[in-house]
Amino acid sequence: MNRIIPIIVAVVIGIAAGGYYLSKGGSTPAVAQTSVDTPQSSDVDTSGIPEMVLGDASAPITLIEYASFTCPHCASFHENVYPQLKADYIDSGKVKFVFREVYFDRFGLWASMIARCGGQERFFGITDLLMKGQSEWARAGDPVAIADAIRKVGRLAGLGDEQLQSCLQDEDNAKELVAWYQSNAAEDQVTGTPSFLINGTKYSNMSYSELKELLDGML
Repeated sequence: MNRIIPIIVAVVIGIAAGGYYLSKGGSTPAVAQTSVDTPQSSDVDTSGIPEMVLGDASAPITLIEYASFTCPHCASFHENVYPQLKADYIDSGKVKFVFREVYFDRFGLWASMIARCGGQERFFGITDLLMKGQSEWARAGDPVAIADAIRKVGRLAGLGDEQLQSCLQDEDNAKELVAWYQSNAAEDQVTGTPSFLINGTKYSNMSYSELKELLDGML
């Protein structure tokens, strides 16, 4: 499990991956930045950030996953546990699944901005691609290479370069996402990823057999 110590991580994130590292010029561009623990975050309006949800809204169980796109344990969960969870519980109407991002670094934020670039309809498909390819794009090299690798994932999902550029350069959205993450993590006392809130009770990472036993006991 990747630990958040403290919850409000003091890390400076390059927000506009677009202004940025995507330029063709070769010169070092100016990148808008914000601090994840900036005191102004509490004043940011996050009402426009949509929850990413799968499953029946009236399902008897609500499972909220807190995950980072740069967390290897999260990628492992999405490769080894999530497909079975989706097939057995989400698609069958037993679980409403909510995915909430955690930001350890700017690369995780950029990945989140790309995942959300296609809206609710494409979010989970792009998330699958990002998690499956995490070991490749997250280790692509310097920030320029990582930004390009994340863009390639967006293209695989059918997003165009102009749309990707616009999403990565949206500084207001980036600030709102960081503030939204901070608020969620503080309210739910999330201290590491992946973490799960299942009908309001917090759990840490687990195997599918453990998760299945837990869910079946609630049904």
